Amino acid sequence: MERKSFLSIGLILLFVNASSVKAQISTEGYVPCQEIPYLMKQFEADEAAIYRFYSPSENAPRYRMAKGLGSPDRQARLRVLNEQYLNQLKNVDFDRLPQECKVDYLLFTRDLKEKQNQLEKLTQQMEQLKGLFPFADSIFTLERSRRRGNSLDAARVASTFSHIAKAIPLLMKNLSDMHLEPEQIRAAGEEADLLRRTAASIFQFYDGFDPAFSWWVPEAYHRADSMLVRYAGVFQKKQQPNKMGIYTRTPIGREELMRLLQHEFINYSPDELLAIAHREMAWCQEEMLKASAALGFGNDWKAALEKVKASAVPVGQQPAVIRKLYDESVDFLKKNDLITIPELAEETWGMIMMSPERQKSNAFFTGGWEISITYPTNTMDFGLARMRMLGNNPYFSRATVHHELIAGHNLEFFMNARYRTYRNFDTPFWMEGWALYWEMLLWDKGFARTPEERIGMLFWRKYRCARIIFQLNFHLGKWSAEQCADFLVDEVGHERANVESELNWPLSRDSQAFPLYQVSYYIGGLQFYALQREVLKSHKYTLKEFHDTVLKLNAMPVEMIRAILLEKPLTRESKTVWKFYQH
Repeated sequence: MERKSFLSIGLILLFVNASSVKAQISTEGYVPCQEIPYLMKQFEADEAAIYRFYSPSENAPRYRMAKGLGSPDRQARLRVLNEQYLNQLKNVDFDRLPQECKVDYLLFTRDLKEKQNQLEKLTQQMEQLKGLFPFADSIFTLERSRRRGNSLDAARVASTFSHIAKAIPLLMKNLSDMHLEPEQIRAAGEEADLLRRTAASIFQFYDGFDPAFSWWVPEAYHRADSMLVRYAGVFQKKQQPNKMGIYTRTPIGREELMRLLQHEFINYSPDELLAIAHREMAWCQEEMLKASAALGFGNDWKAALEKVKASAVPVGQQPAVIRKLYDESVDFLKKNDLITIPELAEETWGMIMMSPERQKSNAFFTGGWEISITYPTNTMDFGLARMRMLGNNPYFSRATVHHELIAGHNLEFFMNARYRTYRNFDTPFWMEGWALYWEMLLWDKGFARTPEERIGMLFWRKYRCARIIFQLNFHLGKWSAEQCADFLVDEVGHERANVESELNWPLSRDSQAFPLYQVSYYIGGLQFYALQREVLKSHKYTLKEFHDTVLKLNAMPVEMIRAILLEKPLTRESKTVWKFYQH
């Protein structure tokens, strides 16, 4: 269908559709307008085509979208694409768009600008690394010819690879005296990997198919490939690990934190979020002391916590615990008629056991389409195995099975794949916030019946507050990774080994984890909690309708869900304005 037709349909829907927002969202297959979704889907396909074409082939199917660090060609082409779509959006009559499409317009524009920002950072990064990879352009030039199958001068290709193999030892020697920041080390490792994959793309294309190439190139190529592997290894040794074995990243600082918070539609400063986290953590501690007293431990909440941890089941029995907790949580949701649960979603959730390797950065289970269970394996030493058991006891897990499955991540994934599928505004403040909101709501509804169950749920809630505190303090440059670990052990009650695994992902040099990811759980949960109260007060939705409607809107910043449900005024320049926290 031509674009003109899509625009015409959008205008017809705009004038014909006079029903309420709630009725529209509840309608199966309803699309609020065609123009913005069409642009978004077109962009997604165009971007994927560029990623595929301008990435090393490595004999992989070309329908796969290659991610990671890209060549200068790819960076340049993506910049042009983003600018083309930003210009198209400027020509859209914003005021005539339905409310949902105004939100899509704002978020799509925001994301295109952020893509441009990230591309600029990548370009600067590669420019800074030029001295470490003086042969990069020669490899990219060969790949440029390979993409169209042009004939290559085999002797010249062999000379290029031979030069690379001879140049790297001197570069390695110079590198030993050079100071690199953690992010430069990671980027250099990525560029070495990119160049190696690009060289492989060239070699695999011609070797065996071009007789001259097969005669001249293999020996020089394999030497260059071997040296690139060694070169990448040298970068990894440029930074010493801390006492926990973590090669920590560089804190991003207050200015970047503020920028990211505005990008995520969080209208608070880091200091304000820290104040919220401390206030919420104090509430958790008050409730923890009540539960501790009910168990006969008085104010010794750590002793009560240890009693709860001792409920850990023997190895081999954890899957049965997860099934039991799942049944209890889903039965509770149904009994209280809190949300619609599709039969297929109930039928198709699954379980996997988390590998020992993955447990190095995941001390607790994770979820989505399936729940990934963290528990000791036969390859762990006794001390680590014991800590894994204590940290994943049934009472702690009571707070997180519904977080990972239904009505949390599993149901999110299920609904995202079926409603408003053109939306691609994934944000942890929605994904993790929604799952955390259910921990809050089920607490309010009495899901925790005994002191042990309350301590289990409070441990996780307190930990989510602590995540805000340690991540912001780390990125503000106030706390080291060791201080973050001490805080989690002393103030939350974590096992030391579990803490070290948990910190490895957000604080590691080699991780590209979103710097606000740990913040997003509790803050996103508070946003949904506040929005629920505001929506119910408007009398436009019941509690169940609110939950069903949110999932059908798909992923986006919570403030934009608020703009849709409560029909808040929006302009082309709208920014975050919502102060959601009431205390």
